[in-house]
Amino acid sequence: MIKIAFFGTPEFAKNFLARLYADAQISVCAVVCQPDKPVGRKQELEAPATKIFALENKIPVFQPANLKSDIKMPAVDLFVVVAYGKIIPQSILDIPKHGTINVHPSLLPKYRGPSPIQSAIANQDLETGVSIMLLDKEMDHGPILKQITITIDDNETPETLRAKIVDVGAPLLISSIKSFLAGDLKPTEQDHSKATICKLLTRDGGIIDWNESAEQIDAKIRAFTPWPGTSTKWDNKILKIHRASVESRPSAGPDDLGDRTGFTLRQGKVKIIDNKLFIGTASTALEILELQLEGKQKMNAKTFINGFSNINGTNLS
Repeated sequence: MIKIAFFGTPEFAKNFLARLYADAQISVCAVVCQPDKPVGRKQELEAPATKIFALENKIPVFQPANLKSDIKMPAVDLFVVVAYGKIIPQSILDIPKHGTINVHPSLLPKYRGPSPIQSAIANQDLETGVSIMLLDKEMDHGPILKQITITIDDNETPETLRAKIVDVGAPLLISSIKSFLAGDLKPTEQDHSKATICKLLTRDGGIIDWNESAEQIDAKIRAFTPWPGTSTKWDNKILKIHRASVESRPSAGPDDLGDRTGFTLRQGKVKIIDNKLFIGTASTALEILELQLEGKQKMNAKTFINGFSNINGTNLS
């Protein structure tokens, strides 16, 4: 029996934890996750998804405020880390006899850092993947045990991509653990010269630049839903764009013309045609499907047009 301690916090991590727990050759002896956090208007404490799963299955749970002090856990063969949420000190990584294995949702050394899933979508990559690696003290720097490639679809979102990553990544993790501990899998050093770093997501990163192409903007909208979201400004108010579609008709023309057959739009210019809302970009127009004006509920374009038809012909910034 392979004894592991699992480090992970969100739903994404819980899905890996559940697959490990279900394997007959693996014993999950402990779960380490972030402390409960206040959520909502009432700021009520909410337990991480991994904690809920662990308690339901009578697995000991540890929620240290930091990892600088010793964690008194059962002796295990291996630590397994999936989206824990904090840097783990080398002194902790070295506790188990066989080290610490991590699941990273990219084809390392590409997209080291905190937002590899969103970055792959926002950058319109055609593929990404899962890397099973050994952790060291540097960020996403350790040697690779196994990798697998995943295709990114045209309408991919972080939610759909995470589901793909779990589906192929969980079996890959389990097979990697078994092969590694059996001595059949040798770590391979990353090519550090090819490393790229992705940034921590912030609200400012979701501000739309209408001088970009419709394809770039649509990718950003999908990548940053639900957090940090994408937005623009209209009438001195924040206008969040939740969902869009790339229009085949041209945009970025010198004039603003509209009819049932086609149109050209300057970047950031709004045009309502047949109860649909279009915005000009550097390439084709972008049709807005769901949006939310500051202080209002999220609504589809038709409902928005019914209440705010005066947006027609205005410029967004």
